[in-house]
Amino acid sequence: MTSLTPVPLSIAMVSEHASPLATLGGVDAGGQNVHVAQLAGALADRGHRVTVYTRRDDTGLPVVAPLRDGVLVHHVPAGPPEQLPKDELLPYMRAFGRHLSEQWQTDTPDVVHSHFWMSGLASLWATQGTAIPFLHTYHALGTVKRRHQGAADTSPPTRIAHETDVGMGCDRVLATCRDEVEELAAMGIPRDKADIVPCGVDPVVFRPDGPAVARGPRRYRLLHLGRLVPRKGAAVSVAALGRLPDTELVVAGGPPPGQLDADPEVRRLRAVAEDAGVADRVRFTGAVPPTMVPVLMRGADVVLCPADYEPFGIVPLEAMACGRPLVASAVGGQLDSVADGVNGRLVPPGNAPLLAATVRQLLADPALRSEYGRAGRRRVLERFTWARVAAATEESYRSVVAARAPMAATP
Repeated sequence: MTSLTPVPLSIAMVSEHASPLATLGGVDAGGQNVHVAQLAGALADRGHRVTVYTRRDDTGLPVVAPLRDGVLVHHVPAGPPEQLPKDELLPYMRAFGRHLSEQWQTDTPDVVHSHFWMSGLASLWATQGTAIPFLHTYHALGTVKRRHQGAADTSPPTRIAHETDVGMGCDRVLATCRDEVEELAAMGIPRDKADIVPCGVDPVVFRPDGPAVARGPRRYRLLHLGRLVPRKGAAVSVAALGRLPDTELVVAGGPPPGQLDADPEVRRLRAVAEDAGVADRVRFTGAVPPTMVPVLMRGADVVLCPADYEPFGIVPLEAMACGRPLVASAVGGQLDSVADGVNGRLVPPGNAPLLAATVRQLLADPALRSEYGRAGRRRVLERFTWARVAAATEESYRSVVAARAPMAATP
């Protein structure tokens, strides 16, 4: 009798700069690290064997390290074994790809899933001439970054061309939101080549009940959490605070607490706070351990996500899972995760007065805040748990594996 149980897959995830073992909060350590770690774990929970390939950036790292049951992290020797900005890693991707190719000759995965464009490039080179199915998640697109940052964009000039090569060369793109599919179509990558598989959140770790950080002397508390880079919009949150009396703002993320004074972005934000007359009402925590994130969430009346652009955005999901109302900019993946007027509010990016006015309405209406919080929690459970994301990802994997099977069988 034929078994109805699907055969477990051997999955190679490639995440060149974003290790699932990294400490979060740095300039290049954020949502992608969480995504890779959580997706790998959720796929392992479904019975699959996952190996995450990431660049060796420390001489003390072992070749292979366990992340959890069913998930290994393989540190790839490509470039100097030290931390480098991700925008400086392109010259080492050929070596990265060669290592993958050599590894997969003796331990061939059933499917390759790359994360971010340089991982995609290394995986494209490593799978060329093989029958290994290859899927790709961009996490961010160079076209969007260049549009918003212009001359400040530090990406290699060939990024967009390489991203197009990856999109055309892979078997399937796993886009995280509808907006990304349209961006890819403008690059020439067919819409029907993309499956929409969002990011996820752990609703057990992020939940409404549990410890919450102690409140300060102000009546209300706002939380802005994420990497401290200008595009995340922390300056907009700080400027909005000037129009919100008896309210404090916690800005979480960035360098370790002991290094805040030397950080250029923290200094810039402190200057914005001084200009707005709210320096005494803004608190910078620096990088926080993952266990503290839900504690911070539950201590906030409203969570702010006013990014200039956001490929997807995990922070809104974490706030929703914790039952917190949020105000987010109407960009990228936040258009999919935040249902305006249902579990939060969407506002144009970069508009501090409108952000403040929208937050003021929520602060004045505790019943509405509670309603938004409950709706956000329901939305997470229906759409954004890692179990659901892993199931959708596996469906895409199996579709590509099935389509590749006749090619693999051809002599």
